[in-house]
Amino acid sequence: MKGNERILIVEDEPGIQETLKISLELDGYLPIIAATAKECLDFLDEHIHLIILDIGLPDQNGFELLKNIRKTSKIPIILLTARNSETDKVVGLELEADDYVVKPFSPRELMARIRAVLRRSSNFTTENSSIFQIDENKKIILYRGKSLPLSPYEYKTLLLFIKRQGTIFTREEIMDLVWTTPEDSFDRAVDTVIKNIRSRLKEIDPNSDPIETRRGIGYGLKNDI
Repeated sequence: MKGNERILIVEDEPGIQETLKISLELDGYLPIIAATAKECLDFLDEHIHLIILDIGLPDQNGFELLKNIRKTSKIPIILLTARNSETDKVVGLELEADDYVVKPFSPRELMARIRAVLRRSSNFTTENSSIFQIDENKKIILYRGKSLPLSPYEYKTLLLFIKRQGTIFTREEIMDLVWTTPEDSFDRAVDTVIKNIRSRLKEIDPNSDPIETRRGIGYGLKNDI
């Protein structure tokens, strides 16, 4: 997997930014730097594989930022902080951080922790379209780095579209491949599911519509996204 992973460094100290940037580049990663919580949230619209998050940011406590990220995203996060108390570690892990590294740190150790976290999340895959990520074990789909709140039929339909990007499915094909309960299967049910998926996607990116509608034929995921 290693070679094109984008690692977001959320750290306001230039010296540490540079150390992390060089270490990540030497290890084959693509580092991106954000000095504030606001910049971090802006970068979440991009395809990020892992976040290194400093607790002591100038505009927001790192724990609060972590909590905000976890409202919409399961992206792996390693906390980086000068604090070494057991309480801070427990709080970070309870907020669903994936690991915790204390300053001063060994760049070699941090790289090893990054590799370990990425291995643990290796079933969190990117499909044909780089704007979607899928964790089939947890039944989660991310769109532009943010988790989509999908019903079971919405999840299965969007998963089908992502795995067969560019294919247009008729309503009958979607029902055959997705629906499990016959009494739930009727044409308007498919239209409703597509409408709901579009609504979830629009909440994250109002200016984009990755779902293609072929009038009189059916639906699919656009090939040019």
